[in-house]
Amino acid sequence: MEMGRQHQAALEDLLQWRRDVRHFRADPVSPETLSRLRAAMDCAPAVGNARPWRVLQVDDPAKRAAVIADFEAANEDAASGYDDDTAAQYRALKLAGLREAPVHLAVFTETDPNEGAGLGRQTMPEMLAYSTVTAIHTLWLAARAENIGVGWVSILHPDRIAAICDAPKSWVLTGYLCLGHPERYDDTPLLHRAGWQETKPTYWEVV
Repeated sequence: MEMGRQHQAALEDLLQWRRDVRHFRADPVSPETLSRLRAAMDCAPAVGNARPWRVLQVDDPAKRAAVIADFEAANEDAASGYDDDTAAQYRALKLAGLREAPVHLAVFTETDPNEGAGLGRQTMPEMLAYSTVTAIHTLWLAARAENIGVGWVSILHPDRIAAICDAPKSWVLTGYLCLGHPERYDDTPLLHRAGWQETKPTYWEVV
């Protein structure tokens, strides 16, 4: 098999098996693995090479408890916005593995980095946050290659999480991630299995 095809096959496998994991085993993730994941983020693209992502590994039990409390409050607020049947279905979903995951990462975007000198973001300052998202996705694929699951928790109040983490004022939360060894490996998204929604093909049109 040619090298290009080998790369293509490996990437297809990673993309297919990259799932939003919510069920974790308690086994710790080794420091060596976390170091490799951090190095993988160094390879992510960034507007103007600004590299605006800032990662805080949340190990403190009190901080984790505060994050979980914020998630539970936000999750209940979200459930209350649905009608009774949909709310019941929503509450039955497991939408975070915050209690089980051995690693919590709060990923912030520095909104005014010195790096890059503003290149590429004068007309689209949101490119800084997009760059952080690419770093998260790079981490996600690298984690999958290590047989580590990642869950992205979005049912949180960003300002509260920033306060819990004592983040600088210029940092804005982009993603809160749970990492750990999955209870099982599955190539089917959880929301498919739960009957919430199927995935539609990407909209792509020539104009």
